[in-house]
Parts: sequence; C-alpha cells; structure tokens
Amino acid sequence: MTTKNSSIATGVNVALLRGINVGGKNRLPMQELVALFVDAGCEDVRTYIQSGNVVFRTGPAGGEDISSVISASILDHFGYRVPVVVRTARELQKIAQGNPFVAAGAEKDKLHVMFLAELPDSASVEALDPERSPGDEFAVMGREIYLHCPNGVARSKLTNSYFDSRLSTTSTSRNWRTVQKLLELAAAAS
Repeated sequence: MTTKNSSIATGVNVALLRGINVGGKNRLPMQELVALFVDAGCEDVRTYIQSGNVVFRTGPAGGEDISSVISASILDHFGYRVPVVVRTARELQKIAQGNPFVAAGAEKDKLHVMFLAELPDSASVEALDPERSPGDEFAVMGREIYLHCPNGVARSKLTNSYFDSRLSTTSTSRNWRTVQKLLELAAAAS
C-alpha cells in the first residue's frame, strides 16, 4: 500500500498498546479504551482488532505525550501496567515505506515491525546478535525493528524481551498486515 504524504494530515496518530487482550490476559474492551482516549482529549478515536491499536486525532500539541496519560488511565481504571507507544501517521507512513524486507521481496505474511518507546543507542544496536535466530533477519532503523521470520514469529528467538533487554527500551510488535491496515485507517482519518 502506498499513501502519498499529502493524504496524511497532521494531528493524526497511532497508539500501539503492548499486551492487551493477548492470551486472555489484560482484557480491555475496545469501547472502554476509546473512552479513555476521548477523556484524554483525543478526537475521532478508532480501534483496530482487539490487541490495542488506536488511531486518533490530537490538537496542535501532538500525541506523543498521550502515551503516559493513557498508560496511567489504564492503570487507574483496570489495574494493568500497559506500555503505550505512539507514532504520528506520517511516521507510520515512513515506517511502512522504509521496510527493507519488503524492498527485498520478502513474503509479507512473514514480516513484523517492533515499535520502540525510545531510540536505542548505536553501541547497543551494534551489540545485537544477527545469528540469534537462524533463518530470521532483523534491521534496526531508528525507533523501529523490522523483522523477517520465514519460519514464523512464534518460533523466532527475536522476541520483545530480547530486544527490550539488549536495547534498554520497551517494544510492541505488529505484523505487516496490521501495519498496513493502521496506515489505511490513519489516511482515512485525514
């Protein structure tokens, strides 16, 4: 999917929550999640599937600081400590366009993106083991890690815990289909 920059408006953001409705743990009804975003001052809030993907609009101040507000609200209302990673719609568009494995012709159903809460330092990135999960590949680019897992992500040793511990950050992963759908929803919100 290719979306032109002009179709992505400022003020549209995507929040990616880690560990929501996975394996029956941390259940959070999407309607209640939408209400938390609305209470935080967001508009045009939409969710995608039951795993914590939210497209929303903010005012001129932007949406990055909304992550701590939403995390605190989830803790207050539900008792879950849930990391929230936010990207602007334009950042998401650049992420989608910059996937080196798509450019190399990899099967799209074998691709994932890890979204990092913070930019990792270059020494930590260089210390990552490219042979940790034979057959799998990764590319760290800014605050994202692109994954190509031909044998399936469930069998991969390229996990959130591995990258979080090595890069001193928090990550949340989405498959390529979800990344594309979120980009489509963000473009529609524009």
